[in-house]
Amino acid sequence: MSSLSLPVAPPPPPAESRHIAIQFEDVSIGFEGKPVLDGVSFQLLRGESKILLGVAGSGKSTILKLVLGLIRPDGGRIVVLGHEVTEMTEVELFDVRRDIGMVFQESALFDSLTVRENVSYRLSEEHDISSEEIERRVREALRFVELEQTLDMMPAELSGGMRRRVAIARAIVSQPEILLYDSPTGGLDPVTSTTILELIVKQRDVYRSSSLMVTHRLQDALLLATHWFDTKTNQMQHLEPGANINIRTTFMLLRDGKVIFDGPANDLVHSEDPYIREYLS
Repeated sequence: MSSLSLPVAPPPPPAESRHIAIQFEDVSIGFEGKPVLDGVSFQLLRGESKILLGVAGSGKSTILKLVLGLIRPDGGRIVVLGHEVTEMTEVELFDVRRDIGMVFQESALFDSLTVRENVSYRLSEEHDISSEEIERRVREALRFVELEQTLDMMPAELSGGMRRRVAIARAIVSQPEILLYDSPTGGLDPVTSTTILELIVKQRDVYRSSSLMVTHRLQDALLLATHWFDTKTNQMQHLEPGANINIRTTFMLLRDGKVIFDGPANDLVHSEDPYIREYLS
């Protein structure tokens, strides 16, 4: 997909930070006197996918909201694409959010709009993009998720899996630098879940987007760590041992608002930490 030309863009980040997509430095936040994140620090490199794991209430979805600037931390710094979002105004945040795509657990499509209108909604806000270019990009995004035939359908006419795929098309239509997935397979059957995961792998390996993915399903996380997308066959393939393919996928496990693991899948599954072993069992 061609890159989107924006009418207004934030100033370029410092050169030394351009290889980092997201950086949290000692971030803490609580609600109603209860700590949710307590001194969380991590980096997401450009082109890297990081899977956020942890029990319910461990702060995974809160991290996504903090990246978007929808909430502000009680302490610490958050830098997104070189810009410190913790110090930005709402208007400044709007410019940063142009480079972030979000896939919600429940798809969050507009019920009164067609698939075409849902996917094009964000592009329609950009007044310098012609209707012809918007149509081209919408069709391209829907073709990516193999739903171009649904252009004129309403969300109510789609299955749950199809709505989730349209949500992915909407998130990628402007080719954002960062993608955020909040439990993208939640509530879906195993077959449909695999279809969604294949699209996430395809986006990761074909376009090398930077992404954070929250999931409650360990099997989904491990699938992302053991598969890659083959553009020759247009299918997801199992990553064979010793294969010279860098899928750039890491894991971060939260417990009681703290990061207790941040690294590759191999280190996670071979950890001797009692809590991690119990979580994985």
